[in-house]
Amino acid sequence: MTIRVLRSAVLFAVFPVTLFAQAPDSLVVAEGKVINAATREPISARIVYSSLPYGNRVGVINNSAYSFPMFDGEKYSITVEAQGFAPAKYMLDPAEANAEKKVIKDIELSNGTAPRASNHAVGHVMRLNNLIFEVGNSKIDPESYSELDLVVDMMKDNPSMVIQLEGHTDYVGIAADNLKLSQRRVESVRSYLGSKGVNRNRIKTKAFGGTQPLSHDDTPEAHRLNRRVEVRILQN
Repeated sequence: MTIRVLRSAVLFAVFPVTLFAQAPDSLVVAEGKVINAATREPISARIVYSSLPYGNRVGVINNSAYSFPMFDGEKYSITVEAQGFAPAKYMLDPAEANAEKKVIKDIELSNGTAPRASNHAVGHVMRLNNLIFEVGNSKIDPESYSELDLVVDMMKDNPSMVIQLEGHTDYVGIAADNLKLSQRRVESVRSYLGSKGVNRNRIKTKAFGGTQPLSHDDTPEAHRLNRRVEVRILQN
Protein backbone atom coordinates (compact mmCIF):
# COMPACT_ATOMS: atom_id res chain seq x y z
CA MET A 1 0.00 0.00 0.00
CA THR A 2 1.25 3.50 -0.86
CA ILE A 3 0.17 6.78 0.78
CA ARG A 4 0.50 10.05 -1.11
CA VAL A 5 0.74 13.21 1.02
CA LEU A 6 -0.82 16.20 -0.76
CA ARG A 7 -1.22 19.86 0.16
CA SER A 8 -2.85 22.45 -2.07
CA ALA A 9 -2.62 20.01 -4.97
CA VAL A 10 1.17 19.76 -4.57
CA LEU A 11 2.66 16.31 -4.07
CA PHE A 12 4.97 16.41 -1.04
CA ALA A 13 5.86 12.76 -0.55
CA VAL A 14 5.16 9.23 -1.65
CA PHE A 15 6.12 6.42 0.71
CA PRO A 16 5.16 2.77 1.23
CA VAL A 17 3.26 1.70 4.33
CA THR A 18 3.10 -1.84 5.65
CA LEU A 19 -0.17 -2.68 7.43
CA PHE A 20 -0.20 -5.27 10.22
CA ALA A 21 -3.45 -6.96 11.19
CA GLN A 22 -4.24 -8.91 14.32
CA ALA A 23 -5.27 -12.46 13.46
CA PRO A 24 -9.05 -12.89 14.02
CA ASP A 25 -8.46 -15.97 16.19
CA SER A 26 -6.51 -13.87 18.71
CA LEU A 27 -9.21 -11.21 19.08
CA VAL A 28 -11.61 -11.25 22.03
CA VAL A 29 -14.64 -9.00 22.33
CA ALA A 30 -15.49 -7.28 25.61
CA GLU A 31 -19.13 -6.38 26.02
CA GLY A 32 -21.68 -5.53 28.66
CA LYS A 33 -24.31 -3.10 29.92
CA VAL A 34 -24.28 -0.27 32.47
CA ILE A 35 -27.12 -0.63 34.95
CA ASN A 36 -28.48 0.98 38.11
CA ALA A 37 -27.52 -1.34 40.99
CA ALA A 38 -30.78 -0.59 42.79
CA THR A 39 -33.34 -0.63 39.97
CA ARG A 40 -31.52 -2.79 37.39
CA GLU A 41 -32.43 -0.20 34.75
CA PRO A 42 -29.89 0.78 32.06
CA ILE A 43 -27.87 3.97 32.59
CA SER A 44 -26.36 6.16 29.90
CA ALA A 45 -22.72 6.57 30.88
CA ARG A 46 -19.26 7.59 29.71
CA ILE A 47 -17.16 4.47 29.32
CA VAL A 48 -13.41 4.84 28.89
CA TYR A 49 -11.35 1.75 28.13
CA SER A 50 -7.57 1.65 28.40
CA SER A 51 -4.83 -0.91 27.90
CA LEU A 52 -2.79 -2.03 30.90
CA PRO A 53 -0.34 -1.77 32.58
CA TYR A 54 0.29 1.82 31.46
CA GLY A 55 -3.31 2.97 31.16
CA ASN A 56 -3.06 4.11 27.53
CA ARG A 57 -6.53 5.20 26.48
CA VAL A 58 -7.92 3.10 23.65
CA GLY A 59 -11.42 4.51 23.24
CA VAL A 60 -14.47 6.23 24.72
CA ILE A 61 -18.10 5.12 24.48
CA ASN A 62 -21.10 7.22 25.52
CA ASN A 63 -23.92 4.75 25.89
CA SER A 64 -25.66 2.34 28.26
CA ALA A 65 -23.77 -0.58 26.69
CA TYR A 66 -20.26 -1.20 25.41
CA SER A 67 -18.46 -3.51 23.03
CA PHE A 68 -14.83 -3.34 21.92
CA PRO A 69 -12.08 -5.72 20.75
CA MET A 70 -9.26 -6.81 23.02
CA PHE A 71 -5.94 -8.15 21.81
CA ASP A 72 -4.62 -11.40 23.14
CA GLY A 73 -2.11 -10.92 25.95
CA GLU A 74 -3.28 -7.39 26.85
CA LYS A 75 -5.45 -6.61 29.86
CA TYR A 76 -7.78 -3.65 29.82
CA SER A 77 -9.38 -1.36 32.37
CA ILE A 78 -12.76 0.29 31.91
CA THR A 79 -13.82 3.37 33.83
CA VAL A 80 -17.53 4.15 33.89
CA GLU A 81 -19.00 7.50 34.95
CA ALA A 82 -22.60 8.70 35.00
CA GLN A 83 -24.15 11.79 36.55
CA GLY A 84 -25.48 11.12 40.06
CA PHE A 85 -23.65 7.80 40.43
CA ALA A 86 -20.38 6.73 42.00
CA PRO A 87 -17.80 5.92 39.29
CA ALA A 88 -16.74 2.32 38.74
CA LYS A 89 -13.57 0.78 37.43
CA TYR A 90 -12.96 -2.81 36.36
CA MET A 91 -10.22 -4.88 34.78
CA LEU A 92 -10.97 -7.15 31.82
CA ASP A 93 -8.69 -10.00 30.82
CA PRO A 94 -8.96 -11.69 27.38
CA ALA A 95 -7.73 -14.91 29.03
CA GLU A 96 -11.12 -15.14 30.77
CA ALA A 97 -13.10 -15.22 27.52
CA ASN A 98 -15.89 -17.75 27.08
CA ALA A 99 -16.23 -20.27 24.25
CA GLU A 100 -17.55 -17.53 21.97
CA LYS A 101 -14.37 -15.46 22.48
CA LYS A 102 -16.22 -12.89 24.59
CA VAL A 103 -15.67 -11.36 28.02
CA ILE A 104 -19.10 -10.27 29.23
CA LYS A 105 -19.24 -7.87 32.18
CA ASP A 106 -22.24 -5.80 33.21
CA ILE A 107 -21.32 -2.71 35.22
CA GLU A 108 -23.46 -1.81 38.23
CA LEU A 109 -23.42 1.81 39.39
CA SER A 110 -24.62 2.93 42.80
CA ASN A 111 -26.16 6.30 43.64
CA GLY A 112 -23.91 8.88 45.28
CA THR A 113 -20.19 9.49 45.24
CA ALA A 114 -19.08 7.38 48.21
CA PRO A 115 -20.49 4.72 50.53
CA ARG A 116 -22.08 6.28 53.60
CA ALA A 117 -22.48 4.66 57.01
CA SER A 118 -26.06 5.96 57.27
CA ASN A 119 -26.95 3.65 54.40
CA HIS A 120 -25.45 0.56 56.02
CA ALA A 121 -26.54 -1.01 59.30
CA VAL A 122 -24.23 -3.08 61.46
CA GLY A 123 -23.69 -6.39 59.71
CA HIS A 124 -24.14 -4.94 56.23
CA VAL A 125 -21.58 -6.17 53.68
CA MET A 126 -20.23 -4.14 50.77
CA ARG A 127 -18.36 -5.84 47.97
CA LEU A 128 -15.35 -3.97 46.53
CA ASN A 129 -16.14 -4.71 42.89
CA ASN A 130 -13.33 -2.56 41.53
CA LEU A 131 -10.54 -3.96 43.70
CA ILE A 132 -7.95 -5.61 41.49
CA PHE A 133 -4.92 -7.68 42.54
CA GLU A 134 -2.11 -9.01 40.43
CA VAL A 135 -2.78 -12.64 39.62
CA GLY A 136 -1.67 -15.00 42.37
CA ASN A 137 -0.38 -12.35 44.77
CA SER A 138 -1.50 -9.63 47.15
CA LYS A 139 -0.16 -6.55 45.36
CA ILE A 140 -2.98 -4.08 44.77
CA ASP A 141 -3.26 -2.78 41.21
CA PRO A 142 -3.05 1.04 41.18
CA GLU A 143 -6.27 1.01 39.15
CA SER A 144 -8.01 0.07 42.43
CA TYR A 145 -6.90 3.04 44.52
CA SER A 146 -9.97 5.12 43.68
CA GLU A 147 -12.22 2.33 44.98
CA LEU A 148 -10.28 2.08 48.25
CA ASP A 149 -10.28 5.86 48.63
CA LEU A 150 -14.09 5.71 48.84
CA VAL A 151 -13.72 3.41 51.86
CA VAL A 152 -11.20 5.86 53.35
CA ASP A 153 -13.73 8.68 52.93
CA MET A 154 -16.43 6.59 54.57
CA MET A 155 -14.23 5.80 57.56
CA LYS A 156 -13.17 9.42 58.00
CA ASP A 157 -16.76 10.66 57.75
CA ASN A 158 -17.77 8.17 60.46
CA PRO A 159 -15.00 8.15 63.08
CA SER A 160 -16.70 5.54 65.30
CA MET A 161 -17.10 3.03 62.49
CA VAL A 162 -15.30 -0.33 62.73
CA ILE A 163 -15.12 -2.61 59.71
CA GLN A 164 -13.98 -6.12 58.91
CA LEU A 165 -12.23 -6.85 55.62
CA GLU A 166 -13.15 -10.32 54.40
CA GLY A 167 -10.95 -11.97 51.79
CA HIS A 168 -12.13 -14.59 49.30
CA THR A 169 -10.48 -16.45 46.44
CA ASP A 170 -11.85 -18.84 43.86
CA TYR A 171 -11.78 -22.53 44.80
CA VAL A 172 -9.26 -23.54 42.14
CA GLY A 173 -5.96 -24.90 43.44
CA ILE A 174 -4.79 -25.86 46.91
CA ALA A 175 -7.17 -24.78 49.70
CA ALA A 176 -4.40 -23.89 52.16
CA ASP A 177 -2.68 -21.67 49.60
CA ASN A 178 -5.96 -19.92 48.78
CA LEU A 179 -6.56 -19.22 52.47
CA LYS A 180 -3.11 -17.68 52.87
CA LEU A 181 -3.57 -15.61 49.71
CA SER A 182 -6.91 -14.22 50.87
CA GLN A 183 -5.32 -13.26 54.21
CA ARG A 184 -2.44 -11.47 52.52
CA ARG A 185 -4.85 -9.57 50.32
CA VAL A 186 -7.01 -8.23 53.14
CA GLU A 187 -3.84 -7.25 54.99
CA SER A 188 -2.74 -5.32 51.90
CA VAL A 189 -6.06 -3.47 51.88
CA ARG A 190 -5.74 -2.78 55.62
CA SER A 191 -2.26 -1.36 55.06
CA TYR A 192 -3.50 0.89 52.28
CA LEU A 193 -6.34 2.26 54.39
CA GLY A 194 -3.90 2.82 57.25
CA SER A 195 -1.52 4.70 54.95
CA LYS A 196 -4.37 7.09 54.21
CA GLY A 197 -4.87 7.99 57.86
CA VAL A 198 -7.43 5.43 59.02
CA ASN A 199 -6.60 3.98 62.46
CA ARG A 200 -5.76 0.32 61.86
CA ASN A 201 -7.43 -0.63 65.15
CA ARG A 202 -10.71 0.14 63.40
CA ILE A 203 -10.00 -2.40 60.67
CA LYS A 204 -10.34 -6.11 61.39
CA THR A 205 -9.50 -8.83 58.87
CA LYS A 206 -10.75 -12.32 58.17
CA ALA A 207 -9.76 -14.77 55.44
CA PHE A 208 -12.02 -17.40 53.90
CA GLY A 209 -9.99 -18.66 50.95
CA GLY A 210 -12.28 -20.40 48.51
CA THR A 211 -14.79 -21.70 51.08
CA GLN A 212 -17.56 -19.16 50.34
CA PRO A 213 -17.95 -18.88 46.55
CA LEU A 214 -20.68 -16.70 45.11
CA SER A 215 -20.90 -19.03 42.14
CA HIS A 216 -20.10 -22.72 41.70
CA ASP A 217 -19.94 -22.49 37.91
CA ASP A 218 -16.65 -23.63 36.43
CA THR A 219 -16.20 -20.61 34.15
CA PRO A 220 -13.67 -17.75 34.08
CA GLU A 221 -16.41 -15.23 34.88
CA ALA A 222 -17.54 -17.26 37.92
CA HIS A 223 -13.98 -17.59 39.20
CA ARG A 224 -13.47 -13.83 38.83
CA LEU A 225 -16.70 -13.20 40.74
CA ASN A 226 -15.48 -15.41 43.59
CA ARG A 227 -12.15 -13.55 43.89
CA ARG A 228 -13.16 -10.59 46.03
CA VAL A 229 -12.74 -8.52 49.18
CA GLU A 230 -15.82 -7.48 51.12
CA VAL A 231 -16.30 -4.84 53.82
CA ARG A 232 -18.52 -5.80 56.75
CA ILE A 233 -19.77 -3.08 59.12
CA LEU A 234 -19.03 -4.20 62.69
CA GLN A 235 -19.77 -0.92 64.46
CA ASN A 236 -21.37 2.27 63.27
